[in-house]
Amino acid sequence: MQAQLLDALPQTQCTRCGYPDCADYAGAIAHGDAPINQCPPGGAEGIARLAAITGDPVIPLNPEFGREGPRTVVFIDENWCIGCTLCIKACPTDAIIGANKLMHTVIESHCTGCELCLPVCPVDCILVEPVSGERTGWDAWSPEEATKARQRYENRQLRQSRESEEHALALEAKARMKLADLPAHSQHTDPAVLDKKRAVIEAALARARARKATPDAGH
Repeated sequence: MQAQLLDALPQTQCTRCGYPDCADYAGAIAHGDAPINQCPPGGAEGIARLAAITGDPVIPLNPEFGREGPRTVVFIDENWCIGCTLCIKACPTDAIIGANKLMHTVIESHCTGCELCLPVCPVDCILVEPVSGERTGWDAWSPEEATKARQRYENRQLRQSRESEEHALALEAKARMKLADLPAHSQHTDPAVLDKKRAVIEAALARARARKATPDAGH
């Protein structure tokens, strides 16, 4: 049932439901830990879809999580953008491109209107624009767009996981190199200081080995 519930969500990954992403919210509904009326982007139609799957009665959207509205996309005011990259890191579908200290641009067709970029922008240069007229909820968002957004989000998750693993491996290799010849990689010559540094590095490597042995321990 969890997979069906996930398919019924709009995949904006906006976190307005109170969960980190649509998959977590679907899981919470499937396990009876959350009601079906916490997704503003899905709106009334979304609640009806979830109700059809769970057998729960259709109930109004809980206003504590937001209100149903038109589809929106964000735009960056180039006159104010400072190229900090914080919005790029916040975007769940990699819809923002740019580089450090260079202009950022939103790819409108990839933007889900999640607005997660707004609170992280230090200069408030991101503008929100409605793009679906009077259409709201699922009427403003198609299954095809939801599928594309979900794929882009999952691809981003895989990329971040791969980059995190590569970074950890690089750090581990660097630590092993230093440990192999610690005096050559330290400004200190005091044996007691070197022993302390060696103990710290060995402890870090032990933690890395433990994480590899239990990869889910940090989740």
